[in-house]
Amino acid sequence: MLRWMLVTAVLMALSSAVFTAQSDEDGFVPIFDGATLTGWKLVSGQGRGYIVENGMIVCPKDGGGNLFTEKEYANFVLRFEFRSEPAGNNGIGIRAPYEGDAAYQGMEIQILDDQHEQYKGKIRSEQHHGSVYDVIPARTGYLKPAGEWNTEEISAIGRRIRVTLNGVIITDADLETVKEPAVLAKHPGLARPSGHIGLLGHGSRVEFRRLRVKAAS
Repeated sequence: MLRWMLVTAVLMALSSAVFTAQSDEDGFVPIFDGATLTGWKLVSGQGRGYIVENGMIVCPKDGGGNLFTEKEYANFVLRFEFRSEPAGNNGIGIRAPYEGDAAYQGMEIQILDDQHEQYKGKIRSEQHHGSVYDVIPARTGYLKPAGEWNTEEISAIGRRIRVTLNGVIITDADLETVKEPAVLAKHPGLARPSGHIGLLGHGSRVEFRRLRVKAAS
């Protein structure tokens, strides 16, 4: 019993240290406490949904669905780290509602091991990692191999969406340039001024850590 209590105390101390360090980062506030899914809501969960392992939010291979922040965000900068299994597929929902498909009723920033043979040469340009899914393509070639940690920043300020992957801007888009009636009809979420941030699982293992956000004007 004493040994278990000591282990628990150490884990709680580590989680607290990570939380404090992230809170001190230039106005960024953690949206994951490193130990629980407090502040998050699972919508349309599949299998095990999402779990917490070793300070990470994990979409397990036998899980998925949409895990949304309970809080809504309008203009913000989101920073996080992620890694996936080979052919891993997930997404970051932004300005999304709880209802409907977040990729269309909000926006989805694609997370995909797009160089895997399952996808390479077989997907559209606007399906690559970092794209505003199905709308605006991202630059490719900056994603680390499956199993390695990537750092990413998503900035949503007004109508401008910017994605920075491992220090390189791969998407820098003005949503006002999207004029095609068919695209606008298919993606009403492009017009949403605010909504939830979400992890959009697709039945493959993807791990997230150090998720923090900074509100912007």
